[in-house]
Amino acid sequence: MSGRALQKQPACPVLKCPELREIQGPAAKGWAANGAKAKGVIVTGRSVSIGESKGGFLAKRASNSAVDSVGAKVKRAAKTAERGYVPFEDDPTAAAKESAKPSMQEVFGPGGFLEKCMQGGFDPSTVSSDYEHRPGQLEMAEMVHDAFETHHHAIVEAGTGTGKTLAYLLPAICSGRRVVISTATKSLQEQLYQKDIPFLQKHFAPNLKVAVMKGRSNFLCISKLNQMQDQTLLRGMEEMDAFRQIKDWAKLTETGDRAELTFLPDDSELWGKLDARRDTCTGKNCPSFNPCFVTGMHQHAQEADLIIVNHHLFFADLALKQDDFGGILPEYSAVVFDEAHEMEDVASDYFGRQISNFRFEELARDADQTLRLLHLGTPSLLRKTQRIRERSRGFFELFPPRDGRFSFVRNEREAFLEQNREAYDALVTSLKSLETEFAALTAKPEELTRIARRSFEMRQELSFLFASNERNFVYWYERRNKGVFLTATPIDVSQILRERLFEKFDSVILASATLTVGGRFDFIRQRLGIDHAKDRALPPEFDFPKQALLYLPRKMPDVRDARFPAKAAEEIVQLLELSQGRAFCLFTSYSQMNDLFERVRSRVSFPLLLQGTAPRSVLLERFKNTEGAVLFATASFWQGVDVPGEQLSCVIVDRLPFAVPSDPIVAARVRALQEDGRNPFAEFQVPQAVLALKQGFGRLIRTKTDRGVLALLDTRLQRMPYGKIFLESLPRYGVTHELADVARFLGVKGMHKRLGARSASPS
Repeated sequence: MSGRALQKQPACPVLKCPELREIQGPAAKGWAANGAKAKGVIVTGRSVSIGESKGGFLAKRASNSAVDSVGAKVKRAAKTAERGYVPFEDDPTAAAKESAKPSMQEVFGPGGFLEKCMQGGFDPSTVSSDYEHRPGQLEMAEMVHDAFETHHHAIVEAGTGTGKTLAYLLPAICSGRRVVISTATKSLQEQLYQKDIPFLQKHFAPNLKVAVMKGRSNFLCISKLNQMQDQTLLRGMEEMDAFRQIKDWAKLTETGDRAELTFLPDDSELWGKLDARRDTCTGKNCPSFNPCFVTGMHQHAQEADLIIVNHHLFFADLALKQDDFGGILPEYSAVVFDEAHEMEDVASDYFGRQISNFRFEELARDADQTLRLLHLGTPSLLRKTQRIRERSRGFFELFPPRDGRFSFVRNEREAFLEQNREAYDALVTSLKSLETEFAALTAKPEELTRIARRSFEMRQELSFLFASNERNFVYWYERRNKGVFLTATPIDVSQILRERLFEKFDSVILASATLTVGGRFDFIRQRLGIDHAKDRALPPEFDFPKQALLYLPRKMPDVRDARFPAKAAEEIVQLLELSQGRAFCLFTSYSQMNDLFERVRSRVSFPLLLQGTAPRSVLLERFKNTEGAVLFATASFWQGVDVPGEQLSCVIVDRLPFAVPSDPIVAARVRALQEDGRNPFAEFQVPQAVLALKQGFGRLIRTKTDRGVLALLDTRLQRMPYGKIFLESLPRYGVTHELADVARFLGVKGMHKRLGARSASPS
């Protein structure tokens, strides 16, 4: 069904009610501080909260009796509004609804609804106290609103400080359509749910219903919990204690979301025995289907106006629909991608194929656990699962022991199979044997049928990964810690996304702070297959020439020169002394990070934190709470990290973040462009590095009061012709080549004189 056919009654009936027209003019502008309260409901996959809220755009209104009467009518209309889907073209009330919609100027403009509700009081935990009208936010809201109303795609580059979340959420609500909001991470989902949605529900849309959807492995399976009551499958006192805590929590939680279990480690083996993964779910045959947390999440989503997901879940759903396996999300008519620069990588994962030693371990573990819980664990069957475990370990140990990602082209796969045919056949036979044994059982519980199906699918994956040679896939393997992963990744996802997303839905919004290269959207359009869309790069909200200084040292060896690490360490030490720590040192590889960390650690007195020594969230909290801290990190800290204020006053990048050319996916995409007669360096490698650098530098200036120094130690930016593209793509920072200017900018007294200061030049 096309997006156009899924037109829905208003998500916020207050906005569409005819009575609203009576006070949208002068009366609306004379709102008083004391407005009547309206009941509001937010439905999510995590919880349902019903409470008093100042309702809709009528929250602050004149207190005369005439307006009060209108307000009462509006509330009654909002309460009784129907929520059915009707084709937009067949809706006889469509014209009336259109005329009742507030314009984005009325909402976001100077003196508009948004500004008035801020002046009337707000929760400082959800809204910044220094709110002011932002032209960029209004422009983005109008662009998104127009895309929803006239059914086209839109691409918006909106930097930090624009307020892009409200600029797409309010138009989504006003559209009356069911809209999916896809974010980069689960933490961003939480931010939307905990901060932005309650604010909108309180002030603008009291009847707004929102579902937060996550992958099934995030939720507790009630059936598994009940089956494990005897605790025979638990290992040791620690796991038994955690199980008791989970059992107590299960009686209280409304969501079953493991995010609530703060005591449970990320790598908990116990959770793997209790989660609601599709692999082990029996669906409607489950005795706990109705109280199931996943069932509840889907039911909430069916009733929701907005559905908040992350990119991983969205593309998992899109891939399932492509393979005719149904889907995860209910029908929707429009999508907003926040942090849209990550779409290609995530889509590549979900439209590819992968198998790993972990999947075989999980299959054997789940088969063992299910057999024991169903009291079918005969010695013969348990030997079958043990054989899978043993043979998969033997097979994956045949891959080279070095960590990293490596190409696995057709002749290499054929040679590997020829050399290790016996181990491969033994693994496949062990899977077939388990399936045959399950099929021979007189009673075939649904749980075992699903495990047999998983075994069959894994055999199919193995066959594809070793025998297939589809031109649009790159084949590779990776050894990472204890894991070995065999993968086939699409070389180009643009055609897939063009057909499955941009041609199927008529309103897809892409928003991010980093979408343009040299001021143009050509790269993101080509990589994602967006042929027709309106685009706009909004002007920055920050005064970058005054707030940020870009330091580019002149006298640095080339990054490929053996002298570079020693000179880079010297520069980092001097910069840290000037910034008094309070810095991110960002690298493009672990080896470079570890090398520079060792060279710097004995030469400074600041607390140094190193990625890999603790979980990412722990390191970030330590950085925020440790005076003068310095964090050495790689890719995962280049984006999605927010440290406003003086605690982060310097970001140092050792080299331009070009992707490793030997990476199998990068190499395959470069080769594909070459074969097509195109220039992969100019069309792919440089633009990709530009967006990565913009993300890394974007960690520094997060508010209008932030100030700091950005340092790039790679002289290719100044020496090579393509350096101009990087500089044209960055905000207009002040630029210097002198440490003395850095000292002066940071207010280090006397230091700039000692270093021989020179004036910084505008970029």
